[in-house]
Amino acid sequence: MTTSIIVTSVQGPNAALRALAEGAAQAGHDFIVIGDARSPAVFVLEGCRFLSIDQQLKTGLRLARLAPLGHYSRKNIGYLLAISEGAGLIIETDDDNFPRPAFFAERSRSLCAPLSSGRGWVNVYRYFSEANIWPRGLPLDKAGVNPTPFESLAVAEVDCPIQQGLADENPDVDAIYRLVLPLPQTFRNDRRLALGKGSWCPFNSQNTAWWPAAFPLLYLPTHCSFRMTDIWRSFVAQRIAWENGWSVLFHGPTVRQERNEHDLMRDFADEVPGYLHNERICRILEELPIEGGAEAIAKGLRRCYEALVRCGMVGAAELPLLDAWIADLDGLNDETRG
Repeated sequence: MTTSIIVTSVQGPNAALRALAEGAAQAGHDFIVIGDARSPAVFVLEGCRFLSIDQQLKTGLRLARLAPLGHYSRKNIGYLLAISEGAGLIIETDDDNFPRPAFFAERSRSLCAPLSSGRGWVNVYRYFSEANIWPRGLPLDKAGVNPTPFESLAVAEVDCPIQQGLADENPDVDAIYRLVLPLPQTFRNDRRLALGKGSWCPFNSQNTAWWPAAFPLLYLPTHCSFRMTDIWRSFVAQRIAWENGWSVLFHGPTVRQERNEHDLMRDFADEVPGYLHNERICRILEELPIEGGAEAIAKGLRRCYEALVRCGMVGAAELPLLDAWIADLDGLNDETRG
């Protein structure tokens, strides 16, 4: 089964993309870069398939026609392309993440790991660092709360079709952290941790592996805060994972990030909806009736986003895009069955 690496970028072939292409070619992985309106007219990189806007439209995917230009969520088209080609694993990252050899190594969906269940908000970064550090999207009043000691967590056999790797040097922290606390930071690489039902921690789209059972949960929303699109996706994915008996695995860094230039005060403004509402969002998701089983995932996905629209966190224009995503997945599944 093919492993597909998905990135969206408006840059030309930079050092990080070249490193990803070289590693993917050596490992026999497929590497897809999804372009946008500001991407270079000519993008040539050995070991990489670049899809311009025109090429995305030619895929025939409904979402390719409906998704707005100039938004990170066009990455959704890369996921659908990989799924259409029979990917057995999708690994997503960004164009400022430099892969280490372990990024390309074989991965296992089922494994033994310390398991945290029923513990509410968990600052996973504190299991990998002694620093006062927390992941983007963690409610600020939970950032300073020490988690249950690692040694006291029971080791269990867990099914983890979603696995988040950390990033060294410039990890995924929020703008408040970047404005007042030190970087670079590094994480220990000798641990892994599974979060089960009742334990929340945001995860991102910068170093995350997905197995086919969880592919429908890859969907990145568009009509919300840019800095929350992958964070709110992670909350939806966790809520649906619980009803399927899945855990989300966090493991040590397999990339280092040399972060692209950002306006930190603009990032802060974009993160305000998360600072104010992430805890409320997860309470809303917890209260939803969600069914388990593969046939119920699309229904659960729409139920979650309908709830986010009702509470005003996501715009109503999101639902036609989500419907296009679901329809595209159904069409790909019909082709596979055929």
